[in-house]
Amino acid sequence: MPKTSSTPAVPSLPPLVTQAERLIELGVHRLAGMPADELRAWAEEAEGRSGDALLAVHPDRAPALAPLLRRDGKPGFVVTDMPDVDGFVPADGIEPPGTPLYLLSGLDRGDHMANWSPEEALPALTEQDRTPLLLTEGIHWVLQQPAALERNHCFMTIGSRLRKANGALDARTPAIWISNGTGRDGRERRNAPKVGWCWWGNRHTWLGFASTTARKA
Repeated sequence: MPKTSSTPAVPSLPPLVTQAERLIELGVHRLAGMPADELRAWAEEAEGRSGDALLAVHPDRAPALAPLLRRDGKPGFVVTDMPDVDGFVPADGIEPPGTPLYLLSGLDRGDHMANWSPEEALPALTEQDRTPLLLTEGIHWVLQQPAALERNHCFMTIGSRLRKANGALDARTPAIWISNGTGRDGRERRNAPKVGWCWWGNRHTWLGFASTTARKA
């Protein structure tokens, strides 16, 4: 296995009621077909039983929300060669609760797995009783906690996979990192949050593997 690195501390998440207001401010509740008051009430009820948790909207109710991300005043974006981003769905064995809203606990950016391939990281996470984040969950995390995305400390979300028409898995795995403003990204996007992809068997020194210990309604 490749060498591992230490994990910089990521601050605690905001309270769930604050997270709910953030989603409402961004209009996520409308995308999910949910009244703002319903989202607020759910967060208030869950607050006392959640601990340090992330509030997520079920991926069936809201698409990948990359354009809502912000860094240095620049909006997030999806790479041009990933027009099928919303086709990346939970991989086999990963089942979000069947509710519009749910919580994730024990989030970890997986910095210690930087320079591992997805193929290497998945069984290691499974052995640790962790499951990789979905792309939508990773975006929710950065929406609520921008410090979770740092240059040289970004992450893959290999819980989301795309299945081809023949049933085989696409070799691309989604990730969230920070654009250098090169190539097709364009110089104007330098330092913007970026949703892209990496090959299943490739390693990248700046990408860990974000994961969770539990999802619950």
